[in-house]
Amino acid sequence: MKKTILLIIAIFAATTFTTYSQQVLPPSSLPDQELTKKEATARIIDFQSRIENLQKDMNAVDEQLRQAKADLDQLNADFSNCRKEILTILGVTQADIDAYRQTLGTLEGKVRQLKSLSNDQLIARQDEVKAAENELNQLRSNKISVIPEFYDKIIAVARDIRGLYREKKISTYTVGTWAENRDCLWNIAGNMEIYADPFLWPKIWQANTDKIKNPDIIHPGQVLTIPDKAQLTTDEQKAERRYWRNKRAQMEAQSADTQTTPPAQQNQQIQPGAKGE
Repeated sequence: MKKTILLIIAIFAATTFTTYSQQVLPPSSLPDQELTKKEATARIIDFQSRIENLQKDMNAVDEQLRQAKADLDQLNADFSNCRKEILTILGVTQADIDAYRQTLGTLEGKVRQLKSLSNDQLIARQDEVKAAENELNQLRSNKISVIPEFYDKIIAVARDIRGLYREKKISTYTVGTWAENRDCLWNIAGNMEIYADPFLWPKIWQANTDKIKNPDIIHPGQVLTIPDKAQLTTDEQKAERRYWRNKRAQMEAQSADTQTTPPAQQNQQIQPGAKGE
């Protein structure tokens, strides 16, 4: 008997729920106090249905979050194991890694400071640039440098250091002797620390006409002004052509048997400024 009654109640409740759920909901703008009993019941059932759906969605999100946390924990464990394997392969400790990181960070700071300098300041501090490169080379030779955390940083620091090198500008040059230094305008211009191009010798001549009357004659101890490296100006080219015309005329005036090898390449006597003894 009791089972029959319970069955009837269950059927009635299900029928009632279905009936109410199938009813058209009252407008949401209609206040609760103005609802009929059926409308109020329908609104309540609708709210309950929404709450149940939201609860299901929240449960699903909680499950996804739990799974994501489990995946993250596994990734962290794998990462930790991977680092341990790397340390074992390299034969280093975590303390070694930390010390390497600190040393590299200090070098990065030095390079940033050097990058902030002007060209003139950099020229005066090329020894520091070279020292930074030496530090970098020591870090690169360490097997720890292959660890991904450091590899890209090492490459970036190397690129920055290469960009810090500047050629030292020599503004003056003191002439030595021909016997000892082979100093002449041709050789001075060809000096790697000056122009590294002997054909620019007229620049030195024209910048020192107050000291050099004849470019074939310079004297030990003379302090010559060295202009910045650049192509010969129009005036410097004219002076060079005039020099060669005069030199050719002098050579033609010599005996017909004298070989006329191009001046500035033959010997001390015909290299510009070669007669410096």
